[in-house]
Amino acid sequence: MSTKSDIHILVLDDEPFMLKLLARLLMNLGFTRVATCDNGQTALERVDDAALAPQIILCDLNMPGMDGIEFVRKLVEHGYAGSLILVSGEDERTLQSARTLVQAHHIEVLGSLQKPVSPQALHQLVERWVPPARVTQHLQGKGYAVERLAQGIEVGELVNYYQPKVSVSTGAVVGVETLVRWRHPQDGLVFPDQFIGMAEAHGLIDALTQVVLAQALRDSASWALQGLKIKVAVNVSMDNLHALEFPEQITAAAAAAGVAPQSIVLEVTESQLMKDLRAPLEILTRLRLRRFKLSIDDFGTGHSSLVQLRDVPFDQLKIDRSFVHGAHHNETLRAIFYASLGLAKELGMEVVAEGVEDAADWEFLKDTGCDLAQGYFIARPMPADQVLVWVAGWQQRWAAGYPGTPFA
Repeated sequence: MSTKSDIHILVLDDEPFMLKLLARLLMNLGFTRVATCDNGQTALERVDDAALAPQIILCDLNMPGMDGIEFVRKLVEHGYAGSLILVSGEDERTLQSARTLVQAHHIEVLGSLQKPVSPQALHQLVERWVPPARVTQHLQGKGYAVERLAQGIEVGELVNYYQPKVSVSTGAVVGVETLVRWRHPQDGLVFPDQFIGMAEAHGLIDALTQVVLAQALRDSASWALQGLKIKVAVNVSMDNLHALEFPEQITAAAAAAGVAPQSIVLEVTESQLMKDLRAPLEILTRLRLRRFKLSIDDFGTGHSSLVQLRDVPFDQLKIDRSFVHGAHHNETLRAIFYASLGLAKELGMEVVAEGVEDAADWEFLKDTGCDLAQGYFIARPMPADQVLVWVAGWQQRWAAGYPGTPFA
């Protein structure tokens, strides 16, 4: 396990005063291997030196010669595998743009600091660093053969996890989102980012969705028998919405499980642009007529847009986590959040805020008029047999005045 004395940190800034200040702050925090550079080229030379290569780089954005943005591109070319903290006197929107760019280059961003830098903010960011050996397999990624996924679907290796949604105003547990996992016999629990795209690309998404839906309906019926009557959301890809018999299939499955359509929320995600909306629009409208709830997922990202709100009879809107977490201190995120919330309310839609990760996110939501919240501050995804226990614990914490999950 790495200690502060083992971590190599490099401070890159063209101002001598800032170099000395940041180095001194880091030393005061217990980091002893702190180096400084006043230009990007010298910093890249250290990156290339195995004995001196930093695990964390504090990088100023606005530097003469090679600026911070160009330096990031050069880091990729040099194969940098560490983390970055961006430092700048620029405005928050410029910092956010830089963070997004770094993430697009697949370099971990621990966060950003605006000048003048506070010791507390610096401490919080460097404490986020995790040694590479502790990164879990699902984050590293692994390729799977299409045939192996098809076999996994057929033999029952897919399992549902559930993440609760709660009322922001009353704390009532009103629903759960179904999140599929692949229980691989060799690799353990595989997360959906490793196989959903493959399922969509190779025609397996219908079979996968049917398995997930059937499990969700069984679990919903079981919870209801034990006194927990909540809405269960299932993700539906636009690729599912090409079969005109889909409304009949889901209606029959719900009836067989004894679950009312009003208790089922279909969260529609659109990972690719649909050239012909006739079939999806027919299917979604028929589902709405049958009283299934329709939710537009990850609003504001990808192809989830105003066009879908105009054309599809959605009655719920989920604001994407990227516009929720940190909105309390980020003016840009806050403006986007309120615009999305206001639009949904004008259309008479229920609003869910995803990505409620900490107490600050929760406190922010309390005064916004947002209906429901979902995220790690409330609960992590859990197996079906843990939901009832979690609900009891949540209700006790809510009554005591501290709703946040102890496992967040």
